[in-house]
Amino acid sequence: MAGRDPRAGLNELDIEAIVDARHPDPFSQLGPHRTSDGPAVRAMLPGAAQVEVIERESGASLGHLTQVHPGGLFAGVIERAAPYRLRVDWHGAQQEIEDTYAFGPVLSEDALQRLAHADPYAVLECLGSRPWEMDGVPGVRFAVWAPNARRVSVVGDFNTWDGRRHPMRLRHVAGVWELFVPRLAAGARYKYEIVTRDGHTLPLKADPCTMQTERPPATGSIVADAARIEQFPWTDGAWMTSRAGRQTPHVPVSIYEVHAESWLRVNEEGRRNLDWSELADRLIPYVLSMGFTHVEFLPLAEHPFGGSWGYQPLSQFAPSARFGNPEGFAAFVNRAHEEGLGVILDWVPAHFPNDAHGMIAFDGTPLYEHADPREGFHQDWNTMIYNLGRNEVSAYLIASALAWLLRYHVDGLRVDAVASMLYRDYSRGEGEWVPNLYGGRENLESIAFLKRMNHEVAHAPGVGGAITVAEESTAWPGVTARLEDGGLGFTFKWNMGWMHDTLHYMHEDPIHRRYHHHTMTFGMVYAYSERFVLPLSHDEVVHGKGSLLGKMPGDRWQRFANLRAYFGFMWTHPGKKLMFMGGEFGQMAEFDHDGSPHWHLLDDPMHHGVQTLVRDLNRMYAEEPALHALDSDAAGFEWIVGDDTANSVFAYRRMDGVGHEVVVVCNLTPVPRQGYRIGFARAGRWSEILNTDASVYGGSNMGNAGQIHTEGIASHGRPQSAALTLPPLATIVLRAD
Repeated sequence: MAGRDPRAGLNELDIEAIVDARHPDPFSQLGPHRTSDGPAVRAMLPGAAQVEVIERESGASLGHLTQVHPGGLFAGVIERAAPYRLRVDWHGAQQEIEDTYAFGPVLSEDALQRLAHADPYAVLECLGSRPWEMDGVPGVRFAVWAPNARRVSVVGDFNTWDGRRHPMRLRHVAGVWELFVPRLAAGARYKYEIVTRDGHTLPLKADPCTMQTERPPATGSIVADAARIEQFPWTDGAWMTSRAGRQTPHVPVSIYEVHAESWLRVNEEGRRNLDWSELADRLIPYVLSMGFTHVEFLPLAEHPFGGSWGYQPLSQFAPSARFGNPEGFAAFVNRAHEEGLGVILDWVPAHFPNDAHGMIAFDGTPLYEHADPREGFHQDWNTMIYNLGRNEVSAYLIASALAWLLRYHVDGLRVDAVASMLYRDYSRGEGEWVPNLYGGRENLESIAFLKRMNHEVAHAPGVGGAITVAEESTAWPGVTARLEDGGLGFTFKWNMGWMHDTLHYMHEDPIHRRYHHHTMTFGMVYAYSERFVLPLSHDEVVHGKGSLLGKMPGDRWQRFANLRAYFGFMWTHPGKKLMFMGGEFGQMAEFDHDGSPHWHLLDDPMHHGVQTLVRDLNRMYAEEPALHALDSDAAGFEWIVGDDTANSVFAYRRMDGVGHEVVVVCNLTPVPRQGYRIGFARAGRWSEILNTDASVYGGSNMGNAGQIHTEGIASHGRPQSAALTLPPLATIVLRAD
């Protein structure tokens, strides 16, 4: 051993760079190397007292390493080149570890090329962390996109969060840093320590592609058991096979919107939220018992601030740890599907929060966001706007959409804040926005992204029948038009205009409604311009807007009657249905994310009556083809009375095109109307299949004794008619027998 270089071929510049964690290529210096003196091993182990190299198979000693720098760099020539481990003496504590730098590259050249070409499937397969095996040794593979960083290290409990221990390898072709950490396993906490181009060390960053996180307020990423997620033992084959037929414009789609964290808190245990197993036991049966076809969750992607309700996500691939592990979410979806319930997620590709541990200036440059605040900063929400013109960012988000659909069998994505994506001047004054290359306000990059996302969802293997729903509040043309026809390609669009108009009308005192009659009929002017969902969402019961019941005028009885009549109008109006939790029983208070819906109100017959009505409306909507089969076709609707402003009465037909028909009559004043004649296209007996004034719903029980018979008296351009009793503030539904 005499005469051998104790530094094992390292020069002073490399030594200083390694110790300072600023070497551009640590693999060129650390790990096993051939030197003129023989095979050598170099290891950076700050805090170690002694290091011995032992043969992996036999445990025989191959030599001892010398500390060549007090910063913790060890090096030495060993007896022979062989797969090895390091026996480290941490000043009395012994540990045997594999040497990260003894392993080769993680990602193949093909994978790197796919990442470089912004393939979202490559993002799914390659980026983030996952248990892996190399050279027969188990461990964890890490890969993160940070093309402008000077150094990226993976840090965690396994290396005492010391960025000098595990600097990563840069794969230049894709701007991706990678590392295999042997003997690490699922469950390990980690982040990335990133040094910027100018040498500044950033706050530790969470992994944008992690599948699992710590529970907030902790912000660490967790190595997920990817095999348990991606090879989950699904038993929902029957649902997945039939899913495409359950979510078309021609079938009933009624959605219960839920903030999972606050749907039902356990007050006896510090008001904690339910986990996925508990939600499966409580939420799924409730939603099904209410007749809804789908549950829609406010965003579940991990988000640091609970007060954002999930709309400021930072981990677009990770179900929030507030409810348990990712497999728990998969089990929830599986259970929902087994019991016949669809699952839709709110998904947020428009913006992300500026928390230091997140994606903002991820590698010291505006990587995910636009550099210019006129493009990259949301003034309304104090968040950052994704730079969708950057192919890697677009691929990242599309990979996220696909992850929820592929890994978790989610049935649809409701895309949040689409309007803010489509317009460059969204909520901006003159001089506060940047025109597109043609000088216009349209955001061409976002349009291309949304089209690409919808194309992938429609054609990706394994996600057949999944839907996308746009929250788009403007008159942008063709949101649900086919891509080949120049549309954005969404399956459905929230009808925000209908919601605002009709709630405005209902807020008016009935004595004034005659002056606002058109706000209830105007929705039919454009009802078939898109495929619509009628949303009574969380947005209408927050920020001082009051509850749905609170928007209704009059005394207590009239407020409940107004709400019931409005629900009757909504469920019989063309368009799929959506209701936020608490609305189904007429909650008095606004949505409180720190509380829960006021379930105790169901002890009150009036509130219980509203809940019963919503259940019956859902069942009627599902059972009557006339109420859903032609939701998106003008042939399914016809006004009978649309101009009776004096009485605030509306009457219309719903048809399915093959003979089924119902007639709906709404009396939106507190005045009962006896002998109100309505024209009918079909002679004979009609059954009153729903009356929102029924006593079981809390009404006065006025109506038509369950049925009417038409007479040969022409009315409203129809040969038959009947004189009806219209209850006060009520909607009745008649079906041709």
